[in-house]
Amino acid sequence: MSSPDTSGYLKQWAEMRYIMERANAWNKYDSKKKAEVFDFAEQYRQFISKCKTERECVKEGVRLLKEAGYADLKEVIADNRTLKAGDKVYAVNMNKALVAFNIGEEPISAGMNILGAHIDSPRLDIKQNPLYEETGLVLLDTHYYGGIKKYQWVAIPLAIHGVVALKNGTTPADNMTALSKDAVTFSAGVTAISPAVQDNLSEAVRKPIFGEMSSIVQGKTAAKDAVQAVIDKLSE
Repeated sequence: MSSPDTSGYLKQWAEMRYIMERANAWNKYDSKKKAEVFDFAEQYRQFISKCKTERECVKEGVRLLKEAGYADLKEVIADNRTLKAGDKVYAVNMNKALVAFNIGEEPISAGMNILGAHIDSPRLDIKQNPLYEETGLVLLDTHYYGGIKKYQWVAIPLAIHGVVALKNGTTPADNMTALSKDAVTFSAGVTAISPAVQDNLSEAVRKPIFGEMSSIVQGKTAAKDAVQAVIDKLSE
């Protein structure tokens, strides 16, 4: 039996490949344009380094919007101002969502352009009553969020981010990163797994690391005034 004739297909594929080829933009950039690229990348690096939770992203986003001339929609409504073409406003929902508007010249019935992005990220959420002791260690019970690959988290240093709410309803601290000068660690028995080894782990090796067992080591030294120490830290 002879092989099927694929010459026509190969010719069509070659033509499509030629049509779809795009020149590498990096080769077109001069030194000024490359500097702009690195500057933008550095701003993005600083943003994702600073903003680990939705609230932190919203807080930083509001700061950036104000610098860019956006007005708080609540203040606009309170002042009974009417928006006009060219105005820029933003609104915050529950300190966990942020929307910004550039008012155009066309009526809203003509439609609008929407650009959206999520600001949540993979993490280990601490449960409402997380603290417990096991094998002489203080552990925090967690729930994983964001479809994390559990085997990657056994060797990652962690920091605590969140909001502290007191009984009187106030939140004296925007986040709890000050409580974690020394990075806390995941309580699994593995202490280090290199990225190269992680990529080649078999499914059988990955399965023993269950998400339900992802407790965080929070303390290893007995201290009578540990709770008071935390309270004092929040009061600073």
